[in-house]
Amino acid sequence: MIRVLLAEDQAMVRGALSALLGMESDIEVLGSAADGEAAWRELQRLKPDVLVTDIEMPGLTGLELAQRIQRQQLSIKVVIVTTFARPGFLRRALDAGVSGYLLKDAPAENLAEALRTVHRGGRAIDPELALEAWSEADPLNDRERQVLRLAGEGQSAGDIAVHLNLSHGTVRNYLSEAIGKLGVGNRIEAYRLARQKGWL
Repeated sequence: MIRVLLAEDQAMVRGALSALLGMESDIEVLGSAADGEAAWRELQRLKPDVLVTDIEMPGLTGLELAQRIQRQQLSIKVVIVTTFARPGFLRRALDAGVSGYLLKDAPAENLAEALRTVHRGGRAIDPELALEAWSEADPLNDRERQVLRLAGEGQSAGDIAVHLNLSHGTVRNYLSEAIGKLGVGNRIEAYRLARQKGWL
């Protein structure tokens, strides 16, 4: 039996995934969570074989969950199911030890098959996205990404400095580094471009 936990913030999608996987004789859905923090608590409580998660969720993102699982060396495989066909997201997912990356518009039967593949120790990655993912490297480091994300959410350099426990000057340096690396004119353009590429 493949024991699965679902993490998805949209209730209808969560219900549909649960119903879909519940029809498979070799897959058991142990539970589901509507945000990343709840998913993390459920992971520790239920100890599933596989976590099926979206990327964008309140609290922790699917990528942050995967990174946490990797850091804690938990023997839980991660399969991301998302609408984001962005090569940057896939690269970051693979770096975080994710075993599966599927798009929500893929045929429904692909998900159950992907879970079986991943459970056996294989990988299930959307093939077109896999090709694209290696065409362009993410130029940002983790700190630049963090600062740029907060700037894009409308926080000032002062707010970001307080939030990340950095000096005002350090935040400005990270922002100007990110702007320079992305070859754009300001922090808003940098945020937009990095989002579009899946680097944030």
